[in-house]
Amino acid sequence: MTHSLNLAWLMVSSFLVMFMQLGFAMVETGFTRSRNAVHTMAMNFIIYPLGVVGFWLVGYGIAMGGVAGWSALASDGTAHAELGFHIGSRFFGLLGGTKFALVSVAHDPPNLAMFLFSVVFMDTAATIPTGALAERWRFSAFIAYGLFMSMFLYPLFANWVWGGGWLSALGQNFGLGHGHVDFAGSSVVHMTGGLTALAGALVVGPRIGKFRKDGTIIMIPGHNLPMAIMGTFVLAFGWFGFNAGSTLAASEPRIAEIATNTALASATGALTSLFYVWQRHKRPDVAMACNGMLGGLVAITASCAFVTPAAAALVGVIAGLLVTWAVGALEIRLRVDDPVGAIAVHAVCGAWGTLAVGLFADGSFGEGYNGVAGPVRGLLFGDPAQLVAQTIGAVTNAVVVFGLAFLFFRVSDRLIGNRVAAEVEAGGLDELEMGSPAYTHD
Repeated sequence: MTHSLNLAWLMVSSFLVMFMQLGFAMVETGFTRSRNAVHTMAMNFIIYPLGVVGFWLVGYGIAMGGVAGWSALASDGTAHAELGFHIGSRFFGLLGGTKFALVSVAHDPPNLAMFLFSVVFMDTAATIPTGALAERWRFSAFIAYGLFMSMFLYPLFANWVWGGGWLSALGQNFGLGHGHVDFAGSSVVHMTGGLTALAGALVVGPRIGKFRKDGTIIMIPGHNLPMAIMGTFVLAFGWFGFNAGSTLAASEPRIAEIATNTALASATGALTSLFYVWQRHKRPDVAMACNGMLGGLVAITASCAFVTPAAAALVGVIAGLLVTWAVGALEIRLRVDDPVGAIAVHAVCGAWGTLAVGLFADGSFGEGYNGVAGPVRGLLFGDPAQLVAQTIGAVTNAVVVFGLAFLFFRVSDRLIGNRVAAEVEAGGLDELEMGSPAYTHD
């Protein structure tokens, strides 16, 4: 009965995370111009079926092919293989070698449930660049990106952290805490998506008219802020499945604390961004408050099971400040055009959330995590080595994920062309790229 309950919990959590796709579509479309609404919505829609197929064929095998099973789901230890190399007695896993197209696990409920849970996590990461590259990304190039992300880039880093790869073994191999710990995806999902978005934005370049030669930065407001606000609520709702579902078990009492920590970080992130911008610019900015809420959610995702509610609130406060700083820094210093603030929310707050585990994990949870005895503790609770492991994971993501994504976008630009023609961008991608306007005026 317990295993059946856990399986049902994992499925319901998967459904909640899948529903987040609507939230992303609404946020990104609301923050962009009306003449590009269909194109932005279409990317958020197509990335789901594209990602499911790509992850089914190849991605799940790379990510989870090395995992024998999950005790909470009564997994019976299906065939598995982690590919990597040995240095002495230490094994460094790089990618899974089984479960491709689910052929070997076609009738195994735990693996099928984990596929569904994993694919919607992947799809969350994959949809992040659709916001950062909105209003100038060629649809054919986007299709190629969706396959690259779902079949290779996301699964690779997911394996290193969740699939038995080398980052998860930093504790066993080198005594660095419990290895790289990411409970629900601040690094695996959000840093991966955010840094891929940064690589794409750098290669594709800013929208026409965003940056003038005299250094002036032009504000390009979105066309539907209420839609973006509603999308933010949808995301916040689905995030409970994201974080609490990562227990893989409804029988785990920690679910209550995880959900509470998730709510607190989202609230403090939103309020911090709201009041900080209000104080600086003498007016409340609800759009920034939306990104503050999302930044708080991103930041608490890695540590939600390991910290107290007070620490979760602090994680959200810092994330709310980081979002407001990063949005400005990306535009002013790096001249990066991100119409929705996706890079600030996901890359910057994802990195902060990853490090927060190494600071605030209080030793009340995580016994035996990643095969290391004892609970997870951070620097403030007696284990500085955990912060080292978190830093290694974050730096690895920044170097490997960003580097591979940047290379992909450069190759894609040569072979396909990432950007629509200037006249298409000026006239609107809905009419000239998609052939279907979002709004008609009879």
